Amino acid sequence: MNPTPTGRLTPAADGHDLVLTRTFRAPIGDVWASVTEPERTARWFGPWEGDAAVGRTVKVRLAFEESAPWCDVRIDACEPPRRLAVSMSDEAGDWRIELRLTASGGTTELQLIHHLKAPTGLGEIGPGWEYYLDLLRGSLDGTSRPDFDDYYPAQRDYFASLAVG
Repeated sequence: MNPTPTGRLTPAADGHDLVLTRTFRAPIGDVWASVTEPERTARWFGPWEGDAAVGRTVKVRLAFEESAPWCDVRIDACEPPRRLAVSMSDEAGDWRIELRLTASGGTTELQLIHHLKAPTGLGEIGPGWEYYLDLLRGSLDGTSRPDFDDYYPAQRDYFASLAVG
């Protein structure tokens, strides 16, 4: 498999946005459930536990990362079934992520927006998001799980070039 990177970098009021898009042949409610229900997120990202509500923090297990760590994720906005915004901090920095869903003619488009203060580390960040979004696609389509080695380091230069352009 040789996946094509889809990410693009756009200027934002407080930095830059890395935007990745996928279109699914699924109703918006099904895609929303896949990104919000713990038994569904476990299939492509990792399970979560806690009292999910805006302003609260849940624990998410990054099931497809080395050592599958648990991390605290704050829910900043939740507007079912159209928008979810979360934030977290770890040794790699601060992460502000937003998912936007739109439905049209039996398909759902999902935009993953990673809000960045500076466009650094894109060569590592971008391939990871491409991989996770294709894991999501597989969980919805019932297709096989992609191999991370097809994304990184193969897409590293593409994403690194976004910060230069």
